[in-house]
This record gives sequence, structure tokens and C-alpha cells, in this order.
Amino acid sequence: MHGCLADNAGLLQAVAKGAAELPAEVRVGVCVPSPYLAQAQSLLQGSRVVWGAQDISAFTHGAYTGEVAAQMVADFSAAFAIVGHSERRAYHRESAELVAVKTQRALEAGLTPIVCVGETLEEREAGSTEQVVGAQLDEVLAKLSAQEAARIVVAYEPVWAIGTGKSASSGQAQAVHAFLRSRLAAKGASVANVALLYGGSVKPDNAEELFSQPDIDGGLIGGASLKDQDFLAICKAAAATTAAS
Repeated sequence: MHGCLADNAGLLQAVAKGAAELPAEVRVGVCVPSPYLAQAQSLLQGSRVVWGAQDISAFTHGAYTGEVAAQMVADFSAAFAIVGHSERRAYHRESAELVAVKTQRALEAGLTPIVCVGETLEEREAGSTEQVVGAQLDEVLAKLSAQEAARIVVAYEPVWAIGTGKSASSGQAQAVHAFLRSRLAAKGASVANVALLYGGSVKPDNAEELFSQPDIDGGLIGGASLKDQDFLAICKAAAATTAAS
């Protein structure tokens, strides 16, 4: 929950300019607070950068004051909607079932849901990382056909590494991504190719090592996305690993 019209303009324009220099294989998107979707559409249309929302409602319409429906987001030519971010799960008590419903609403509206999963420090230390993230993902997959599941993006965000300055090591992140990949593959061959993003204090100095892992397809960038130079440096790291592969 950052930004204002003036600051956004400078940030979005800088990102669009920098993204124009990236190879075509690198996809860049920004998910903005819903009041700024119109601004994102205005400044980014025609650029290499796509845009989306940070959350959507589980409802399509009706007496749900303050909610933002997936179709409302789609009206601004958005491409993505984040669902199940750890902050929504923690601060708003969003259940795995609710996240699954939001995923369905996004798909129905033609949006690509970025489904977030992740464990707390206590859960990691208890050795239950796979149990936790597996259950979170399974709840979503259970409500989708294989064809629908192939249209989602999954982001692994260890809660203990968000905004703390800590990051999972590349090996730790890869191990969880490999587990998630196997879980997706069990849903169908086409689902195995779903993009898996890592989100947990990704910074310019660790991005290339993270993105070089075989099952990490990109990043869901938090604090570093608020500074255009840092964000574009991470995008360039993605370009470097793409070229290397």
C-alpha cells in the first residue's frame, strides 16, 4: 500500500522505459493498488509492461461495499490479479478456500491469477513447509480443471522472508519450487509448465542466483519494486539467466 499519482507516474514511466530494453523473453508486470489501475493503463498501454491488481473480491457483484470485483479490474485491461498474498492471509484471515474462490473469479474475468503460497518461520522450523504450501496449493487446484489450472501463476513467498531483509537461500527456494512443480504436474502435463515465481526479499544482488535455479521462473517483487533502478536491475538479472539458458 504505497504510492500517489505523482510518484507513480515517475516510477511507471521509468519502468516502461527500462523494460523496452529487455529481451522479448522477459515479461514485466506491475500490480498496483486498485485506485491506480486507470493510471497504470494510461501510462503503460503500448509498452512492454503489463499491469494488474493486488487483490480481488470473491464476489462478482452485489452488496459488498468496498470490494473490487475481478471484472472491474479487467475493465482496465489488466492482465493479472494477486490472490492469497501472505499479508491477506495473515491480516485479513483469508482461508485457503477463499483464495481458491478468488482464483476462480480471476480466471472467469480473463485475468491471470498469481496464487501466493508460503509458510511462516514457525512452520519452517517445525519441518512442515511442504505440508503447508502443499495444502494451500491443493485447495486451489481442487477447484480448477486441468485447463484452468494451466492458466494460473504460482508465487512461493516464505512469510519469514518478506520485508525482513532475509531471503531463502537459492537452494531452499529451489527445493520448495521443485516440490510445487511436482504438485502441479500431478494435476496434468500442461499444468507442470505453470510459471513459478519466488517472492521473498528479492534484491538486485541475489536475483540472478535465484532466477538461475531450474524451477524458479521469475520473481514477485515487493519492496525493491518501489525503486525503479532496483526493480529494473532485477529484471536485467532475469534477462541474464534467460540468455544463459
